[in-house]
Amino acid sequence: MRGQSSGSSSGVQWFSRWRRFAGLLPLCGVLALAACEKRASAPPEPRPVVSMAVHPDESAASATYPGEVDARYSTPLSFRVNGKIIDRTVRLGDTVKPGQVLARLDPVDYDKNAASAAAQVDAARHRLVFAKQQLERDTAQAEANLIARAQLEQTQDAFASAAAQRDQAEQQLALAENQRRYTELVSDHAGTITAENADTGQNVQSGQPVYQLAWSGSVDVLCDLPENAIHGINIGETAQVSLPALPGKRYRAQVREVATAADPASRTWRVRFTLEQPDAAVRLGMSANVVLAANRGGAQAAFTIPATALFHDGNAPAIWVVRKPDNVLQLRRVTVARYDARTITVTSGIADNDQIVVQGVHTVTAGQKVRPVPPLHPEDFAS
Repeated sequence: MRGQSSGSSSGVQWFSRWRRFAGLLPLCGVLALAACEKRASAPPEPRPVVSMAVHPDESAASATYPGEVDARYSTPLSFRVNGKIIDRTVRLGDTVKPGQVLARLDPVDYDKNAASAAAQVDAARHRLVFAKQQLERDTAQAEANLIARAQLEQTQDAFASAAAQRDQAEQQLALAENQRRYTELVSDHAGTITAENADTGQNVQSGQPVYQLAWSGSVDVLCDLPENAIHGINIGETAQVSLPALPGKRYRAQVREVATAADPASRTWRVRFTLEQPDAAVRLGMSANVVLAANRGGAQAAFTIPATALFHDGNAPAIWVVRKPDNVLQLRRVTVARYDARTITVTSGIADNDQIVVQGVHTVTAGQKVRPVPPLHPEDFAS
């Protein structure tokens, strides 16, 4: 009896402990689930990004485009007759004066044509003298009724024909002399030879270019502008021109001509700027930088920012702005008016005191929470 009582008591104790343990299982599960949810919902730490505040430039924004110095007038020089070049007196880069002989053709055939025309003039003049004498005789005889009226009329017709032949022969002689004179290629303007298209010993046709002459005087700067820069440019608008070959010098220019259509290959518009006061240091063919006022259509704030802040959203330039107060990244498309070696000038898309990302712009995403960090070396981002 005592053994049975002891076994029964042990079973009761084991069952009591099991019930207490089973009652704790749901509580443990709830605590474990709560702990998992707490770990899963913990937000990520904000990513540090190098950023800086931007402020408008003190001066107006400007757009700079490359150009080339060229003469306002440039014409090809060619002979007005056919022939073989026997002499050239100027070369590429030479300066010429009005009336200066630049090249010569073989004049032998043209000398012969002129001599033949001169002989025809002499013959026509002799026939005219004889016709005039015959007319004077027949006129006197007709007044004395010694010849018929019809004979006098024939004499008058012969005289008129001889006079016309004389005039025709003289015009042929003038034409032959002109053609002989055209065997010399003469400059009709002062300027500089910018191209050679034919050489000594070469047979050329009339009108075939031999030289290219850039006239002295007015100097233009040729500039090919993209589509987004051509709007608003008007004849007479001013611009500033600088030449890399002449550091420190600035020239004032005016828009003289704007192309009515784009170049079919480059899809750019040719604009001609005329320098107002070019000096002797300005040489044809020099590279030029043309600065246009970006706010010519009205006041427009400009921001000079580090070039490292720029990336592209599709085909459009863009930057990252740290939106306050939650420090979330926001993508902003911008308009770039000027590209420099280390900076760019932006005219739209950002505002004063905006915080922009200046490093690692390709490693962040829109809506990402960040922690702004100032540049370690701010001088590296100075314009």
